[in-house]
Amino acid sequence: MTKPSLSIIIVSHNSQDFLRQTLESVSKQTGLSHEIIVVDNQSTDNTLSMLKRDFPLVKVIKRSTNTGFAAANNLGIKAAKAETILFLNPDITLTSKSDLKQCYDRLWQDEKLGCLSPKVILALSGRIDETSHRGFPTPWASFTHFTGLSTLFPNLPILNQYNKRYLGYDQEHFIDSVGGMFMMVKKVVGDAIGWWDEAFDFYGEDLDFCYRLWEHDYPVLYYPTVTIKHYKGVTTGMSKSSQAVTTASREKTRQVRKWSIQAMEIFYQKHYQAKYPFYINALVNLGLKILYFIRVVLK
Repeated sequence: MTKPSLSIIIVSHNSQDFLRQTLESVSKQTGLSHEIIVVDNQSTDNTLSMLKRDFPLVKVIKRSTNTGFAAANNLGIKAAKAETILFLNPDITLTSKSDLKQCYDRLWQDEKLGCLSPKVILALSGRIDETSHRGFPTPWASFTHFTGLSTLFPNLPILNQYNKRYLGYDQEHFIDSVGGMFMMVKKVVGDAIGWWDEAFDFYGEDLDFCYRLWEHDYPVLYYPTVTIKHYKGVTTGMSKSSQAVTTASREKTRQVRKWSIQAMEIFYQKHYQAKYPFYINALVNLGLKILYFIRVVLK
């Protein structure tokens, strides 16, 4: 078989209906050969039978756990044949038949470019998905975000390093990090940084991935020429924008909230703890404990 131009890796868990919509939108893409690899994290719905019946060309890898987004992606990479990898969430809808071709062409226009992501719109509200347009969570950036200062002054750069709203969403620019819902990466670049850090169970692994890209001088590009839709949080219950359609149980959502705090701890210890004085580290640890109480204990 001819080697595809693009390997699409989708990590799925109990996302049957949304995954179908994603795959249907991918099937309409033109101008670019691709393969699809679905890594299933122990789904208990009809995802596997749906894939076998309706999408027989999709390669399915079954895992015996429902944790580990990073680990599942790494497993998918081992099966990928293309020199360009797209990490795609199972609740993404592509909106134009040329979306993948445009992203692919732009990624390879710049030899040094490491990763690209389009403009991501929340499907149920029409607003920008800010997790696709992120700054790195330094202590100051996190403080201004969680205290609400960034929302009060959205156009002031010093107070908006967490989401970088001041850069706008309509013009192409480099960005600290994009979200794991759509990350197109050159394989040679992923090999250079060691792909995904499996210490992250869920959340934070995309930030870590992009941080290491920048450490290796591979820029990350926000590319709003292409716009896609995201049913954010449908399998986790974490997003207010998808509460009406989420497939997650209350217990599942609580576990995901724990993972989100754990991811913050891992990221900080890995990338920032050695760079800041002890009293800043102490304040960050206190902040994480408070956030855990609010996000997990009180919910």
